[in-house]
Amino acid sequence: MQQSNINIEEMNEERIIAQLRCLGIDMIDKAKSGHPGIVLGAAPILYSLYANHLRIDPTHPDYFNRDRFVMSSGHGSALLYATLYMAGFDISLDDLKAFRQIDSITPGHPEYKVTPGVDMTTGPLGQGLATAVGIAMAEANLNARFNKVIDFNTYVLCGDGDLMEGISYEAASLAGNLKLNKLIVLYDSNQVSLDGKTSLTFNENVSMRFQAMNWNVITVEDGEDYKAISTAIESAKNSADKPTLIEVKTTIGKYSLLEGTNKVHGAPLSKEDITQLKEKLKVRDIPFSISQNTKDEFAYLINNRCANLYDKFMDNISKLDEETKTELEYFMSEEKDISINNLVYEPSEDLLEAPRDSSSKVLNFIVKNSPYILGGSADLFAATKTYIEDGGDYSSTNYLGKNIFFGVREHAMGAILNGLALCGYRPYGSTFLAFSDYMKPAIRLACILNLPVTYIFTHDSISVGEDGITHQPVEQLLALRSMPNLDVFRPADANEVIGSYKTIYEKKSGPSTLILSKNKLNILSETKASEVEKGGYTVFESLRKADGIVITSGEEVHQVIEVAKRLRSKGIEIRVVSMPNLGRFLKQDKEYIDKILPVEIRKIVVEASSSFSWNSLIFDSKYLITLDEFGASGSKADVYKKYGYDVDSLENKIENLLK
Repeated sequence: MQQSNINIEEMNEERIIAQLRCLGIDMIDKAKSGHPGIVLGAAPILYSLYANHLRIDPTHPDYFNRDRFVMSSGHGSALLYATLYMAGFDISLDDLKAFRQIDSITPGHPEYKVTPGVDMTTGPLGQGLATAVGIAMAEANLNARFNKVIDFNTYVLCGDGDLMEGISYEAASLAGNLKLNKLIVLYDSNQVSLDGKTSLTFNENVSMRFQAMNWNVITVEDGEDYKAISTAIESAKNSADKPTLIEVKTTIGKYSLLEGTNKVHGAPLSKEDITQLKEKLKVRDIPFSISQNTKDEFAYLINNRCANLYDKFMDNISKLDEETKTELEYFMSEEKDISINNLVYEPSEDLLEAPRDSSSKVLNFIVKNSPYILGGSADLFAATKTYIEDGGDYSSTNYLGKNIFFGVREHAMGAILNGLALCGYRPYGSTFLAFSDYMKPAIRLACILNLPVTYIFTHDSISVGEDGITHQPVEQLLALRSMPNLDVFRPADANEVIGSYKTIYEKKSGPSTLILSKNKLNILSETKASEVEKGGYTVFESLRKADGIVITSGEEVHQVIEVAKRLRSKGIEIRVVSMPNLGRFLKQDKEYIDKILPVEIRKIVVEASSSFSWNSLIFDSKYLITLDEFGASGSKADVYKKYGYDVDSLENKIENLLK
């Protein structure tokens, strides 16, 4: 690029914006799929942000101290790709022409690590905004830890749909409470959604609502006024103690024959409409027609403003003392495994301990010995036992705190954990297993992104007892196990809790979840921490060839071992297999699986959860002592007896199955 030939005074910014619009429309037209409304309505917003504010380096798109941009309105991907192409990222015109095609780097919604310059996989509305809160929280922590060497801003483009989703308000409420002043949300306020005018469903005063959540709010009345948008962003960057919402009043589908209507939201424009639109914008009516001079002008604005940002950042790192420099460089590395071989763990004197309490001891040790791990609870620290003693509380006055009080905001917690993980942390969040349902969309994104997030879910079965049917999970374990790329652990006792944590933190990436009982259980002599990584192993062996094998997990391991001992006195020998991680076991080689579960021996599953988890191992439902109905309120003993999970009932069932 011959930047020296560019005369800023003669630069035509409207022409650049028109080029962005038409490129996006051409992409959608060629794909015969996409969302033209946001492309035409929000182009001035993205132009203003990229041209004048976003601190980026297209030649080093992932350099750590870059400003982050999250396109929460992920259906506007065509506009984002056009902007990144024009800005000089490693995206070709052919890539734009392959929009929404198989194996292209321009998928239907933005995907992290697929398209250069994309900082977050978005699409489900509200997820991007909430994840950005986590990114801003990460910056605040790093800024304090590394004496302002890390100092990036986090920007979001969201729309009415994002703000209708409950997760956005969960996350925005926490962001206001934490005074995350480097978080700037650009609200594409066009008052139209897919089904029609937003007045059909959404008529609250968004500005007042955000002000009530301790946000700074700026309104730009004319979405075409890119200079006013830029001025608003500059003002937001100077906000001292609040995040900022910039409401930009736009017209969906601007310049289209369908502008201002829901018909322009999610369907390609007609050829007639594209022709008249390009005529209005003074762009040649040739698909993917690019003015090289216009492209150079846009790239120049970015490169001239962001010159040497990467080099300056690396120079700032070089000036750190050696210990701090080493820590920061390791933090910025892509994958971090954390060894816990030096774990100091003291069991209770009576060897009677709830797995959630065992988890608390292990987690406290790990977190205190690693600056890369922090997390919290959705208002359940006392119940999930995830509070880190002497770790400090993350707050607007202490961004170095290890304990994050998410409040009763499970969905936002999940997304915020993703934001922290995107910035290099290995975060965790905790709530009851029954409430994991509130977090599923965020967990799913963590799985898609392969993020090292750990979910700690306690109160793992009907043994919750008195809290009753709403708090007793049944189908949740199956739902988590069925999610691709999620490592699901349900340990039986302290030994398996230790093995689960060891496996989780010594792998380099990918999300995991710990499913923990709240009840005090014996620390078994038969369980082995070292075997957990294999997913399943023999925890109680028969004295001769087994009459049957009982596969079980979690709290039920204790009952089944007791049953095995009782049946032995009756001359019935069974092998008990503890299965703390079914997914891992199924990935073992055939030799190991056949060793633990010989084909010729009958197998029974005992688990107070959905039967559908076990269809890959058990083919006759009569051998599944599982739960496919909701529980009931009562004491643990009474609930177990009602549903047949007390030792007497299990003994009778298993004995009858093996006769």
